[in-house]
Amino acid sequence: FSNWMKGFRREAPASGISKRTVRRALNGLTYDARIIRRDRRQSFFALSFLDFSDKLATISRQKAGRRRIKKYRKTFDRAEREYGVPAAVITAYWALESDFGTGMGKRSVLRSLATLAYDCRRGDMFREQFLAALEIIDRGDLQPSDMIGSWAGELGQTQMMPVHYRNHAIDYNGDGRVNLFKSPADIIGSTAKYLKHLGWRRGEPWVEEVRVPSKMDWSQSDLKTMHSRSQWAKWGVKRANGKPLIQDDLRASLVLPMGRRGPAFLAYHNFRAYLKWNESFTYSLTAAYLATRIAGAKQMRRGPKNIPKLTYQQNKRLQRQLVRRGYDVGAIDGKIGAKTREAVKAVQIKLGLPADSYPTPHLLSLLSRRS
Repeated sequence: FSNWMKGFRREAPASGISKRTVRRALNGLTYDARIIRRDRRQSFFALSFLDFSDKLATISRQKAGRRRIKKYRKTFDRAEREYGVPAAVITAYWALESDFGTGMGKRSVLRSLATLAYDCRRGDMFREQFLAALEIIDRGDLQPSDMIGSWAGELGQTQMMPVHYRNHAIDYNGDGRVNLFKSPADIIGSTAKYLKHLGWRRGEPWVEEVRVPSKMDWSQSDLKTMHSRSQWAKWGVKRANGKPLIQDDLRASLVLPMGRRGPAFLAYHNFRAYLKWNESFTYSLTAAYLATRIAGAKQMRRGPKNIPKLTYQQNKRLQRQLVRRGYDVGAIDGKIGAKTREAVKAVQIKLGLPADSYPTPHLLSLLSRRS
């Protein structure tokens, strides 16, 4: 690590970072093995959607989000006028990422980034983030001592990675500095600007809870498959309150995070912005659902209490079984992301099972017996 840091000290000035910032930011940085252990262990993201959303999309966060919207109404209104992003969407991220600043993390971001950049697993990605953090210091927005955050190097109350902080964070209160640690206006404006960059479309929904008929072509329930609301209505999909869907050409995907017996959502184009913010399907759907609750939607229908689900270790076993059969699940990490769900759907179709993309103990048992 010491030798790697010597090389990085030479690389940083060649990338435009002042020598003064290099000295101030890098002197005394040491390797932190705890960061690497934490990076390898992210089993929390392997929880089922209902378990995950129960822990994160809480009533207290919904109430706190509405209070923030009321308190900063003028700033939220300005952000929506300029970027098209509703207050509830911004506030849901604010709640999930840091509980409005109370949970930003207590680690040295610079030490975390140095450790992750040195580590071979995602070194190139974190080297870019490390350089961006130094640029933020160089331009005077933050001091090295200000950079206290999460183990993964995220900054501020909506936990932006340094590259995104550098490129999209803005001075929204006019004080001449960008500060996502202490300025509510900067937090609101920067989050809205970043979501627009991710592809947010003004005036369009993000997710909408729906009811689905007991029998339908479940293979159509896939993030890669989009149909108009008129088509979903023809197939018997209704609004959460049982009333007919709006019948128009607005396209959406049907997502069934707990399978055909659990909650159901139409995910619109704007949900793609959630997945660009965080690739975890479960996290993104939880953030989108929380935003609908802050905006006034009722609690989702959970389905029966005994919906089967896999444990973290069973998820990894399932992923291994799928890989043996030639399917691409991404990393074998116990997290049921988009690639694993696509593979599950493909093998369900092959086995003649309802193709709702949801992994179950029954499916794992079938694959294990055939291996």
